[in-house]
Order: sequence, then C-alpha cells, then structure tokens
Amino acid sequence: MAGETLGVEIVDADLAGKAAPLAEQLVTDQVASKLAAQDATLWGPDAESEASIRLSWTSLHKSSRPLIGEIEALRTDLRSEGVDRVVLAGMGGSSLAPEVITGTAGVALTVLDTTDPGQVADALAGDLQRTVLVVSSKSGGTVETDSHRRIFTKAFAEAGIDAKSRIVVVTDPGSPLSKLSEEEGYRKTFLADPNVGGRYSALTAFGLVPAGLAGADIARLLDSAASAAEVLGTDSADNPAVKLAAALGAQHTEGAEKVVLGDTGSGIKGFADWAEQLIAESTGKLGTGLLPVAVEGPDAPGFADAKGDATPVAVGPAAGTAKISTTGPLGAQMLLWEFATALVGRLLGINPFDQPDVETAKQATRALLDNPDALKGGGAASNVDGSVEIFGSEGVVTEGKLTDVLRAFFGSAPEFGYIAVQAYLDRLDDASTSLLRGQVAKSTGLQTTFGWGPRFLHSTGQYHKGGHQNGVFLQLTGGVETDLDVPDRPYTLGQLQHAQALGDGQVLADHGRPVLRLHLTDRAAGLAELVRAVQEVGE
Repeated sequence: MAGETLGVEIVDADLAGKAAPLAEQLVTDQVASKLAAQDATLWGPDAESEASIRLSWTSLHKSSRPLIGEIEALRTDLRSEGVDRVVLAGMGGSSLAPEVITGTAGVALTVLDTTDPGQVADALAGDLQRTVLVVSSKSGGTVETDSHRRIFTKAFAEAGIDAKSRIVVVTDPGSPLSKLSEEEGYRKTFLADPNVGGRYSALTAFGLVPAGLAGADIARLLDSAASAAEVLGTDSADNPAVKLAAALGAQHTEGAEKVVLGDTGSGIKGFADWAEQLIAESTGKLGTGLLPVAVEGPDAPGFADAKGDATPVAVGPAAGTAKISTTGPLGAQMLLWEFATALVGRLLGINPFDQPDVETAKQATRALLDNPDALKGGGAASNVDGSVEIFGSEGVVTEGKLTDVLRAFFGSAPEFGYIAVQAYLDRLDDASTSLLRGQVAKSTGLQTTFGWGPRFLHSTGQYHKGGHQNGVFLQLTGGVETDLDVPDRPYTLGQLQHAQALGDGQVLADHGRPVLRLHLTDRAAGLAELVRAVQEVGE
C-alpha cells in the first residue's frame, strides 16, 4: 500500500495561508486533545447531550482489540464446516466500512446495501451451502436489512440449511435485532459499542466482523489506527487532522463547500465512498456543510477542472489540481478523517453527530408502503421519450425530447450549485450507470455527485435536505423483470425500492428542491437513451 505514514499536505500555498489562523484557533482551544479525551462540550450546549454518547470512536483502536480473537475463532469454525462465502446485509456505515476494508485487502465480500430485486437475486444465486449471512444494523430495525434477513432465512430453509446456524448478527445492545437473535438462536451476536454513531463505526464490530470473517487483516487495520491516534490527539498545527480541518474550514468560508475526493494511488479501494457518508451526514445540516463529491480520479470532470466552489483533495500523493492530499494506511486515514470531520463541525458551528433529516425519507417510505395505491407508478408520467418515462416535481419542465428536458433541468441549478444523480437500480448489472456522473459534470460544468439508491439515503441524503440549498436532483428508477417477495411483509422488494425513491423525492420536493425522475421501462435501452441525451446537452 502506498504511504505507510499518515500525512496531510496543503498543496496550495494560498490555502495554507488562509488555513493557518483556523489551525491556530483549534490549537489554542486544545480541541484535538479534548476530542481525544471525549470532551462532549466542544460543539456547544445544544450538541452536548448527543456528543456525550457518540465519542467512543476516538479509542476504538484499543477497545476493539478483543474482537480480533472472537472473529478469528468464528471464521475458523465456519471454514471447518465449509462455509467461506460472506454476505453482508447492512446499510450506511454498516456496509461502507466493511466494503472498503475488504476491497483494500483484496478479499471477497458480497455486500447487500440495496433493495433492487435483481441484485439481491444475484446474491441468492451464490452457493448457499458455503454462505454465512452477517445481518448488521445499529438500530436493529433497518427495513432493508430486515428484508434481506427474511429473504435469506427462507432461502436457507428451502435449501435444507439450518438458517440460524448461518446468520451472524452485529447490532447495539438491547436493540430489537439483538433480542430477535437471542430468540431465534442465531449463530453469534456481536454487540457493538453503543456510544459510537454509525458513520464513525468503521473500527467497531460493524466494520470488523464482516471484514474479518471475509479474511481481512483487522489486527493490522487497528494497528495503523493506533499508530495515528497519538498524533491526532495532539494540539499542534502539525497535527494532520488539525491541518485538514483548518483547510476545509477555510475553503468553506471562501464559498468552496464542495470537497472533491479523487484517489491518486493510495492503494485504498473505495475510500471516497466511505468518506462521503462521514462528511455529508456529519456536516450537512442547518443550511451549511461540506458536500463530498467522489470522482473517478485526478483527471475526472469536477476534479481536474474544479472551480472556486470546490476543493480537490487527493487521497494519496498530491497530483493534478489537488489543493490538499492525505496519505497513510487505511486504519490511520479512517481515524484522520473522523477527527478532521469532528473538528470541522466545531468550525462550522454544527453538531457532527446527529442526522436530523435522515428520518424524513424513511417516514415517507413507510407512508407509501402503507398505501399501495400510491405506489402504482407514482402517478402518470408527464412525458415519455422512447424507453424513458419522465416525472417532475412542481416547476420542473417535463415537455419535449429527453435532451430538452435535461437541458432545462440542469440549467435550473443555481450558479455554483450541484447536480445529484440518484440511481435506484442494480449496482452490479446496471453498473455502467455510474459513468453518468462524469458525463453530467462534463456536459454541465457543475459539480455532480452519484449515489446508488437507497444506500445514499444513509449518507448524502442528510446533506441533500439539511445542507446548502443549491442542488437539483435527478432520480433514476427502472422496470423490474422479476420481483422478490419479502416473507411476512405486505410488500415486495421492488415495491420497497419504488417507495424509497418516491418517498425521498417527495421529501426533497417538500424542501423546495427540484426533482426530475426518469423511469427506465427497459433498463438497458433507457440507459443508452439517457447517456445520449446527456452527451447532447453538452454539445
């Protein structure tokens, strides 16, 4: 892995000068050392109650050590039974951290952070005789994760497998899932530290159990975090977290609220996706915050041509137009960004540990599931062009050819605003959809984010409602060829996926955000038509 020493370089000299006073302020106020000591008063009286039960992540490099032996013992037992395929049912922090850990380690982990029937069916089609399902939910009531558990329980039984011997639970003490695991007699229950929020949980059981069962070296991960912990808790302008937080805070003051993350040879796979949730959900509230934009690399649209509203950050050695670069092994970088994000929260005057707008989309989804008539397509399409049905929130132009609709929609974004592409599709079979991010950014010149639904609801979804109000939202939904029933629930996976898209779209519209939903009646054909239309917008 490139760069075994943790470091932050402010490449841009002008930015370094602007960041210096903020770094000095953080040092004078002893914020880093107080954070390491879990001082809940750092973000003001309004945040103190929440912060007091959310700071154990600062010492996980020590407190998570006992998990190493427990996980290895379970992995050995499972392997002795011929069970070596790990499927993870989890959302948000419960899936993003294990995915980056296993991706970086080069070990296989099947991640289910979706409600797309096709993607779940692909996971079911794997060898169930060799499969263990890790059901991971902090609250114990995550609807997507519960649906996966129900579907796999049925599939195990139909394959003649004792389901309870193949289900491992990761949850908080006293959660409904913890109680269910005890009642059902599941293989093992790992209880995570309840004083750690989901997006800061990479080094808890939520990150370590699925990654360790899959074969990642979690001891090395904790070692690299431990090697960084002392310096990150030091009140010094040379503290990498202080440098990073001060630079991002200074840029935000200058109007550069977007943080464009591009990998420049870090050796870490998918780090930007993990950091995206941490930054967006921690800072995007009260009309402010930092919007992370995960891009394909230093030459990608949005990074190479970043304007004054964005800060290109290299994850790896400084390259291209990067203004900041961060280097170091995965565990150290995770702790670095967690410390820096908490410090930025103080600079922005917000509570980095709550997520006040996440629940609204869940509530809207539940309301739609309780009203099946509302799920029948979300009403009639305003327009149809080929394989694409066009729906728009109030004020969004839907007349004309798809190219004209997109041109008008993108043109409605405010100056220095952003476009969010939200794809409620199959992350595997429809993987090419992610290429739209770069194409939209190239065609419009605007910072563009891309999120797979519904997983982004557990990350950037908070920023969309609570952050800077300068985004426009392109939703993509698709026809379902073969749906999956959710056992003992009055809805299918396809209906749940559709309800999540419509529910979030309604909440965005209620917040005054423009929403354009394109429903691909034929996914392959519709996607090809959409790509052509986006390209024509830029011509």
